[in-house]
Amino acid sequence: MEQEIKTLGKFKYVEQGEGAPLVLLHGLFGALSNFKDLFEHFSKTHKVIIPMLPLFDMGLDTGVGALAKYIQKFIEVREFDKVHLLGNSLGGHVGLLYTLSNQHKVKTLILTGSSGLFENGMGETYPKRGDYEFIRKKTELTFYNPNVATKELVDEVYSIVNNRLKAIKIIALAKSAIRNNLNNELKSITVPTCLIWGKNDTITPPLVAEEFKSLLPNSELHWIDECGHAPMMEQPEAFNKVLAAFLAKHQD
Repeated sequence: MEQEIKTLGKFKYVEQGEGAPLVLLHGLFGALSNFKDLFEHFSKTHKVIIPMLPLFDMGLDTGVGALAKYIQKFIEVREFDKVHLLGNSLGGHVGLLYTLSNQHKVKTLILTGSSGLFENGMGETYPKRGDYEFIRKKTELTFYNPNVATKELVDEVYSIVNNRLKAIKIIALAKSAIRNNLNNELKSITVPTCLIWGKNDTITPPLVAEEFKSLLPNSELHWIDECGHAPMMEQPEAFNKVLAAFLAKHQD
């Protein structure tokens, strides 16, 4: 995704379009390209912003709580009144934590493959530094169609886990997500919430989506068939159709 990365103080982000702000939160191995189709589609109707989460630059305070505070400060600095907040995987978890403390700032919440209740990680053997084939297979498990895990994507994941400091941060964040279970808090989130889930997600399986639906009082659940953990990447047209209908119901 060819976009100019903007800088505002300590914040880096990409932004395009005009209208109500739609803030996209990427996951643990998330890249700007994960949101390529979504970004291009919705920048025609919204101001779409992807803040680059400082996954590897948080010092000792490496956890989902610190990322939620980072997003809170970013939204404050941008002086957004209310935002549509969308998160994939760890980004969904961050969005949930932000919303719990800032419901007055969230117009709608969209979760896809979100952590916060349960997720399968890379497994106890992760990360196997130096084992490209292992990383390739694990990356393919993110998707229903393994071909979505392009060489470029696998190379990106491989470069992260082979950087010792980044690998340590990834493990710390993954453990933080597991510890930070939101089962008892979700019922207090009353903002309209859209759950868009891959029917074939093996990382946050369908039962997780159903549990989110039962715990979030103002939520709706939409399934995308032949789709894994990142629906906006694997089935972008279906994902955008569901999201567009949801946002249309909740426009100003």
